[in-house]
Amino acid sequence: MSHGSGAAVDRGAAGGAGGARGARAAASAGGELGLACAALLCGARTDEAIAAWGRNYDSALLRALGFTHPKTPCAATLFWLFRRLERAKLEAVLGAWAEQVLAATPAADGEQEGIAVDGETLRGSRKQGAPGAHLLSAVSQRLGLTLGQGAVGDKTNEIPVAPTVLRGLLLEGRVVTMDALLTQREVAQAILDAGGDDVLVVTDNQPQLRPDSATLFSSPPSPASGGCAPRRARSRGTGGSSGGAWRPARRCEGTWTGPGRSRGSGSTAV
Repeated sequence: MSHGSGAAVDRGAAGGAGGARGARAAASAGGELGLACAALLCGARTDEAIAAWGRNYDSALLRALGFTHPKTPCAATLFWLFRRLERAKLEAVLGAWAEQVLAATPAADGEQEGIAVDGETLRGSRKQGAPGAHLLSAVSQRLGLTLGQGAVGDKTNEIPVAPTVLRGLLLEGRVVTMDALLTQREVAQAILDAGGDDVLVVTDNQPQLRPDSATLFSSPPSPASGGCAPRRARSRGTGGSSGGAWRPARRCEGTWTGPGRSRGSGSTAV
């Protein structure tokens, strides 16, 4: 995290009291969060371990992390910080920072920006019999940056979370990929409404959609009906396993709203 993004976290995500006390607390939150991130990457997994990690390094590192004083936070301070963080604002700040990094390192000419949407259970989240924390994340395929994420509840799955995550992203001109579980109308529509494209996996477990998609790609609408550009789709076997060769498909612009496609600019079934 850069110093600039740390300052944004200070202002936007650190909760606390008002007045001078709140201002001082917010002013130090960026450095403390930077310290926590660095310590986590080095293997620290508790507030006590993060605090101990900070005490092992000199003032040069502390200044690089954004601290304005030589003393690092104790475990109790870190506990207070994590408890008072406004998670939604922190996620928004980090997402905005990731978008700035993408903009500062543009893709090569002709290369499309891909975003992979996938779920993962956090390592170490299963403790004392508690269920694992499961997140659905949208990640830049080119840089590996997480652009946005949402928590998946214990009694649900990724399907209702995906549209919410997607609506918080910049998707115009980008291609979103995901697995067969997220091949859903609402998910595809959220991408298309934001001006993006998607590559959706269609398997034999979707008995109606798969033959409809095969029919669509074998006889796509003519260019005169709305314009079609060459694209590629992949045939997948039963249960989502890879199978078959690459075959030509078409991305169509215009009014086509048939199987495997929502109204708007292009969904491609895979």
